[in-house]
Amino acid sequence: MIRICALLFFCGLTNFVFAQHFTVTGIVKDTNGQPVPFASVYLKSTTTGTSANIDGKYSIKLKNGEHTLSFRAVGYKQQEHIVNASADLVLNVALTAESYTLENVNIRANAEDPAYSIIRKAIKERKAHLNEVKTFSCDVYIKGVQRLKGAPKKFFGQDIQKILELDTNRKGIIYLSESQSKFNFRRPNDVHEEMISSKVAGRNNSFSFNKASDLIINFYDNYLLENKLSSRGYISPIADNALFYYKYKLLGESKENGEIIHKIEVIPRRENDPVFRGIIYIIDDSWRIYNTDVYLTKNAGINFIDTLNISQQFTKVNEVYMPTAINFQFAGNVLGFKIAGYYVGIYSNYNLDPKFPKNFFSGEILKVTEMVNKKDSVYWKNNRPIPLTEDEKINYVKKDSIAKLKESKKYLDSLERENNKFGIGKLLLRGVSINDRYDKEYWQFDPVLKAIFYNTVEGFAIKYGVTYRKDFENRRSYSIRPELRYGFANQKLTGSLTGSYYYNPLKRASVGASFGNGIFDLNNLGSMTQLGNTINSLFYEKNFAKFYEKSFININTTRELASGLQGSVAVDYNRNKSLTNNSTFKFIDAKEREFTSNNPFNPTEDTPLFPTYNAFSATASLTYTFGQKYITRPDGKFYTESKFPKITVLYKKGFNGVLNSDVDYDFVKLEVSQDRIGLGLWGYTSFLAGVGKFLNNKNMYYPDFKHFAGNISTIFPPNLRKFQYLDFYQFSTNQQYFEAHLEHNFAGFFMNKIPLLRKAKLEEFIGGGYLSSPEKRNYKEFYFGIQRLVLRASYGFAYDGATKLTQGFRISYGF
Repeated sequence: MIRICALLFFCGLTNFVFAQHFTVTGIVKDTNGQPVPFASVYLKSTTTGTSANIDGKYSIKLKNGEHTLSFRAVGYKQQEHIVNASADLVLNVALTAESYTLENVNIRANAEDPAYSIIRKAIKERKAHLNEVKTFSCDVYIKGVQRLKGAPKKFFGQDIQKILELDTNRKGIIYLSESQSKFNFRRPNDVHEEMISSKVAGRNNSFSFNKASDLIINFYDNYLLENKLSSRGYISPIADNALFYYKYKLLGESKENGEIIHKIEVIPRRENDPVFRGIIYIIDDSWRIYNTDVYLTKNAGINFIDTLNISQQFTKVNEVYMPTAINFQFAGNVLGFKIAGYYVGIYSNYNLDPKFPKNFFSGEILKVTEMVNKKDSVYWKNNRPIPLTEDEKINYVKKDSIAKLKESKKYLDSLERENNKFGIGKLLLRGVSINDRYDKEYWQFDPVLKAIFYNTVEGFAIKYGVTYRKDFENRRSYSIRPELRYGFANQKLTGSLTGSYYYNPLKRASVGASFGNGIFDLNNLGSMTQLGNTINSLFYEKNFAKFYEKSFININTTRELASGLQGSVAVDYNRNKSLTNNSTFKFIDAKEREFTSNNPFNPTEDTPLFPTYNAFSATASLTYTFGQKYITRPDGKFYTESKFPKITVLYKKGFNGVLNSDVDYDFVKLEVSQDRIGLGLWGYTSFLAGVGKFLNNKNMYYPDFKHFAGNISTIFPPNLRKFQYLDFYQFSTNQQYFEAHLEHNFAGFFMNKIPLLRKAKLEEFIGGGYLSSPEKRNYKEFYFGIQRLVLRASYGFAYDGATKLTQGFRISYGF
């Protein structure tokens, strides 16, 4: 018995010794003693490895025994070092610059550069290399750092140093995050990633949004980064049409791992085309990409930053090459804020033949579990692939300690005493917030000036509300909003109470209810903004908006029924009453113009548009987005922008006789829409098309009609659904309709070719709308214009059949 126990103890001790891991650390420098940032350190002939940090420091864990480490960096000669891992050790490495020679290349005067022949072969093999790996899985580590290199002292009156916790020079790390994930891929574009650990400096309860799919940039695609850094994509140096956009220069060739590597400079043919600059490395004979070191500048049309450098290293896995190190470095200057930083991704332990279970790729592109952000500093010290720099260590300690302090009741109470201070200017312009972040209770009092308005029904009026919100764990919350409205001309006081409970973020589920009475626009999609109608009425004697009074009770609920499928149900009971004008006041009296009545169909007389009536109705709708992708976190489900259309089906029933309801109708609607359909260099297209019909319209009144989003104002907030020249009220229907909207943004395709306009980064767009119903057959409008960020200016024409109705300028603002 003693012998058996001794034998078992010896075997266990042997297993422990052989399973032991030791750490190899060091610094990767060049021959001049300068650090080589983000050099790769991998076990030879494997995809197990890591990367050095920005200071060249690396750390890698090895099992007990002899190993060969391979050190690589773009532009340097690969080195291999044999280490015997029987204890922790230090191995510093000096990489020599790669010598790329032209010894085997014949270059004749006036002849085409040899790089063109290599590029043509790479282009020919592009599609084969793009599709050769059907599936894979791997481990991914992502680290992101954003630094502020300089900033103004104050921004909108706020002390920048205090808000961003910077040093006295207003410099420092403003964002630092790390994550580890298991990443899975299936061609053409199915991904599923499960985050294992996540850490964000100063945000102890936060989750990183780092995604491996965001860092993978595949130069075998024709276009890259589409709808990310600009509205257009960027052309790959080996795209099918790359020779039209690039010039190439062979800088030399070298041999690595028995393969000849060609070093080729890629040069834009035109300064402002959406193309890369820099170096790509092509393997001879197979014509695969071996490394990339390219960058984008403002000339290429990137937004928000000035430069973006993209560096990739590929490693042979079986018979193909897979990316193992990807680095994005950026710099820019936005509104006086000088920023710089990087995101680095380490892809290791590839499996090119994973066996995925059925329905593994369900649309969930990233899954973040409850324990992901609960890993402590000991875990990260033992599992962090890339060592922290000294200032990153300090940043973690400082911001994590501040975060703990900020969670204390004493700190939050002192902070709220400062933030919750009352001020007349604050109340008038921005409203007053009274927050209790410790108990997660928030009060918001509306700004007074925004609450004051004018219309001819109420005269000068005020609509004022207060919102109370209570938050719980994982983004569950409820809110209550009482609101009062008083018109001084009609001397009418109305009020309402609205409440909602967001009870299941993972199912995007909520319930809500409201009751009271109020003054509402006759068009339930809205007409003029409150401010716009006030200005037009007081200064131009144009009272475009028309109103009615509604006493109401509403109960509603919405919930995700399946991935991408959202269902909602609402029940309404209303008592609707026509209103008439009660004021003719204006600041400027337009002699050639008078206010119109509140009846849009009888502008000269204030006859009631409809009798006072009761309406009980129920509405059910389903909205499904094809190919919907999403991120699941403990605090909710977050949809990403889909590449496919969204379809909505709606049914609304007006019940006759229920609770003395006077209406009797059935309405159905089908609508299809999609935003930002990428068309490469030609920009993107958005569309919306809808058809509807009242199956039964036995008894209904104007507020129950199907209304359309019209506009007759020069300045308005944009919306694809909005007709830009259509009257707000005249063409609502109680029968059937078809409407369509289409808009294409060329994303600077033409403006980019005009030197004087190029720097303004203007985007040109065209669009149109169509409506056909018994009230308005074959209405058409067309417009064209330019935009920059949130401001748009356009000119258009509207037609009734072949007859031109109107034309004019339109200016819109906002998203």
